[in-house]
Amino acid sequence: MPKKIPMRQCVGCREMKPKRELIRVVKSPEGELSLDFRGKKPGRGAYVCPNPACLKKAKKSNALGRAFEVAIPAEVYDALEAQMAQRDGDG
Repeated sequence: MPKKIPMRQCVGCREMKPKRELIRVVKSPEGELSLDFRGKKPGRGAYVCPNPACLKKAKKSNALGRAFEVAIPAEVYDALEAQMAQRDGDG
């Protein structure tokens, strides 16, 4: 019997994709937002595709704000984009 692949929905493009292909945005118990590339950090998570366009869509629709039930300042999105770009460079 084939192993079940966990699926998650990207908050930007709203497509269901395998969990491993997405980047987890996590809100720690202290309220800090960061990208979780391994999916192991503690806290509430929302998933976004690894391309910056999906993060921009999520920002425009305030999808992360709704997912975490908190207002997200623009600096946080800038930091997330920088982390994503840095990860692409490491790649």
